[in-house]
Amino acid sequence: MLLCQYVSPRPVQIAAYNVIFNTQTHLLVAAATAAGKTEAAFLPVLTLLQETPATTIGIFYISPIKALINDQFARLNDLLKTADIPVYSWYSDVPQSHKNKLLKNPQGILQITPESLGSLLINKHKELIKLFGDLRFVIFDEIHALMGSERGDQIIYQLQRLAKPEPNLDVLVYPQLSVITQWLKNC
Repeated sequence: MLLCQYVSPRPVQIAAYNVIFNTQTHLLVAAATAAGKTEAAFLPVLTLLQETPATTIGIFYISPIKALINDQFARLNDLLKTADIPVYSWYSDVPQSHKNKLLKNPQGILQITPESLGSLLINKHKELIKLFGDLRFVIFDEIHALMGSERGDQIIYQLQRLAKPEPNLDVLVYPQLSVITQWLKNC
């Protein structure tokens, strides 16, 4: 169990773990900077994915900027060395050879920007079931950067196109939670 690697979770993490492990409810994680929001989202879903592996990409991580993807990629790769859960990044600077590995054997975590998601949905539309047929979780990072923008509208449309799943998690710092909740209902 991946959670066992962390000695004392923070309050936001404990609350998120309880929702993820004990309900089928969508979760919005909001807390101060450096409060452990990302771990609150990733650790329980990674544990669930490790216990019951997906037959396709199991976790979809959407970030508005490549720097967040790169940071999470490094952290997740280190965490998942022995868990047999691969992590893939997909955006303009990622070599095609890395993308081809994912296309050949889709599994684990896919980290992507909104623009790259749009391109993937258009260019690989015949492979969507193979890629996302058993998708379990969608994690938005810094969702407030997408809301009320064309990029945010694009994400809503793209997730609707996938039909399954709906967003399950969100990692953010944003004071107007009711606005985010309403925005996510459109997904």
